[in-house]
Amino acid sequence: MPLIDQIPPSWQPALAGERAKPYLAQLESFLAEERAKHTVFPPEAEVFSALSLTPYEQVRALIVGQDPYHDDGQAHGLAFSVRRGVKVPPSLVNMYKELESDLGLPKPSHGNLEAWAAQGVLLLNTSLTVRAHAPASHKGRGWEQLTDAVIRALNARPQRVVFVLWGGHAQKKRPLIDGPQHVMLESAHPSPLSARNGFFGSRPFSAINRALEEVGLAPIDWRLEAQ
Repeated sequence: MPLIDQIPPSWQPALAGERAKPYLAQLESFLAEERAKHTVFPPEAEVFSALSLTPYEQVRALIVGQDPYHDDGQAHGLAFSVRRGVKVPPSLVNMYKELESDLGLPKPSHGNLEAWAAQGVLLLNTSLTVRAHAPASHKGRGWEQLTDAVIRALNARPQRVVFVLWGGHAQKKRPLIDGPQHVMLESAHPSPLSARNGFFGSRPFSAINRALEEVGLAPIDWRLEAQ
């Protein structure tokens, strides 16, 4: 099935303009070659999990990630998230520390963020695949053009979206977001390399909910333990 047709139905109209662009055919060819020669994460069926779990009209917040996790069993199509039973990665550990500090919620025992996605938190990496054990190996191959189109499509919506840009990579997406109805939250990345330089203490989870409630939208229930 062509890559564009694998995009979940709710996103198809918003991304229809990408269908005929040459980069998609080039990306598709590249991915076929990569999968023939190497292990690629996440599994093919989960490449568009973020868009599948968070339909276009239901997005309330977008958290921008970079690359899928590149070690075995980690990536399942959502930025920052891992399956239950997989060790919680360091950036997500720091997100949980900030969640506890911000909202008083206990640190979850797992790293699966599907409960956030189901409430309208789009957890979108800018590249949607990676070669196993080779970080950034699919960077610059076309994914960024497609995920930029996702961001532009959300910017075009009349309903408020809270765009969460952590770190320099995500903040490069700032020019794509100019709708006055939207809110942008920026801070350092939760990575152990940068979290102490402005991520800790930024209180993003309560800030997202305040921005939603200001325009009459329901807040996100950030609890994960019971879900």
